[in-house]
Amino acid sequence: MSKTVTRIRTKTEMKVDRPRLHKVLLFNDDYTPRDFVVEVLKAVFRMNESQALSVMLTAHKKGVCVVGVFAKDIAETKAARGTEYGASRGYPLRFDTEPEE
Repeated sequence: MSKTVTRIRTKTEMKVDRPRLHKVLLFNDDYTPRDFVVEVLKAVFRMNESQALSVMLTAHKKGVCVVGVFAKDIAETKAARGTEYGASRGYPLRFDTEPEE
């Protein structure tokens, strides 16, 4: 009679976390014209007219508004482009990013 030895094999899998997302924020100021803010939102964030108007009005009323949520590098690029777009026209338009919770 022979004895059979059984071994249990465990398979380990690496679990990769998804990259942390970041919010792009639009800050209200009293100098940048509303039409220009809508123009920037349409150009940089590819929003349609009604979406851009809604985001602009929310930022105007509340002081800050989330424009969108993206991967960190994309969020930083879009925020920088929006801020530079305003600066190129002499407006203090400001976008920034923060990690999503």
